[in-house]
Amino acid sequence: MKIQFLGAAGTVTGSKTLIESKGIRILVDCGMFQGSREVRQLNWEPLPILPSTIDFVLLTHGHLDHCGWLPLLIRQGFEGKIFCTSPTKAITRLILMDSAKIQEEEAEKANKEHYSKHDPAEPLYTVEEAEEVLPFFRVIKPDTFFDVDAEISARYFSAGHILGACSIELFIEGKRLVFSGDIGRDNDDLMYAPVKPQEADYVFLESTYGNKLHPDNDPKDELKQAINEAYEKGGNVVIPSFAVERAQAIMYLIWQLKKAGEIPEMPYIIDTPMGVKVIDIFEDNREWHKLRSDQCQEMCAVFSMITDYEDTIAAIYDDQPKVIIAASGMVTGGRVLSYLERYIIRPETTVIIVGYQAEGTRGRKLLDGEKEIKMYGKYYPVEAKIVEIEGLSAHGDQDDLLNWLSELEEKPQTVFLVHGETEALVTLKEKIETRYAMNCEIPYQGQIVEIN
Repeated sequence: MKIQFLGAAGTVTGSKTLIESKGIRILVDCGMFQGSREVRQLNWEPLPILPSTIDFVLLTHGHLDHCGWLPLLIRQGFEGKIFCTSPTKAITRLILMDSAKIQEEEAEKANKEHYSKHDPAEPLYTVEEAEEVLPFFRVIKPDTFFDVDAEISARYFSAGHILGACSIELFIEGKRLVFSGDIGRDNDDLMYAPVKPQEADYVFLESTYGNKLHPDNDPKDELKQAINEAYEKGGNVVIPSFAVERAQAIMYLIWQLKKAGEIPEMPYIIDTPMGVKVIDIFEDNREWHKLRSDQCQEMCAVFSMITDYEDTIAAIYDDQPKVIIAASGMVTGGRVLSYLERYIIRPETTVIIVGYQAEGTRGRKLLDGEKEIKMYGKYYPVEAKIVEIEGLSAHGDQDDLLNWLSELEEKPQTVFLVHGETEALVTLKEKIETRYAMNCEIPYQGQIVEIN
């Protein structure tokens, strides 16, 4: 059996792990690379194997860095099955359609305003190509073994993180391979705690926050303080947010603060069409989260929900203080850029960063204190106040990752650390080796490991 690391090896995005056994090829996740131009360029590179030779894809969840390369996989010849949970299918559809639409719009804008180096600028894939992914899905119930192939079986079990997110237990050649996917937090406001694996011969563990502990500060108090300070200055609050789960978690906290009378009466806006649609998925999948239907309805009543871009323009040019939640979470695209074009240059503005920011993204540059950021070919001075609330991340921190390994009955032969940047990977490796005396390795991009 061979394992090849085709993505998220030494970086946080582009998750793709290939398993080859007795002529069968299985791809765990098929994500898009995000971040610096150099990293994003990998999306345009062909895989080292032909997609037509891949038999199955097992999706852990529906975030873009885990599913966003599927349209290209199919365009390049994949004809197999894509296994996932029901919420993951619904979310992946939204994510891919939104991603394709943004790419088409940005390519059109780049060609119109001539700021791209490519002539003409083209989207990575189109809305039509995103739609072509849907017939390949096969929905799997969690905690139930199913046959991937005649001699290969698998089981999905909850990873927390977002709706439908699961870790995967794969039985192949007498070995038990466990892929963590992205692991959520043990004390998340909306999502249940991740289920811990009991047995594994080999573990493939995400390491996003392998070198960090989420602060003990109450994120609700930090959010309250940031909103009230901006309101007193007459400024707007812009919260770049992932449309799936993080947007809803922020909505939940704002609803709690509003209900307690701890933040002012002013417009609270959700401007992410995908985030609005995700609320329906929350309603349809109540067994995956803690929010009751009546709570969801009461929470939504606090917000103005924008889907039409004309309403976005109206909100942008309405200068009264307001709070805007808009995608994308790493400020790599989406409607949040339209708000930042107008508001980033104003010192009374507050931008609240609430999720992980990969290297090279605008979100990371804002956190690193860059004095200007580039949007749509133009540079804008950063005069706004930049606030980070780490406690709102959907990813488990170092303690959560270590705890996830705590119920393994026997030591796995190897724990492979993926989906992390260098410092996070190295730090988590040391922690795992010290606490559990497990053999731990950090694979590199393209590496092939043979398992006997």
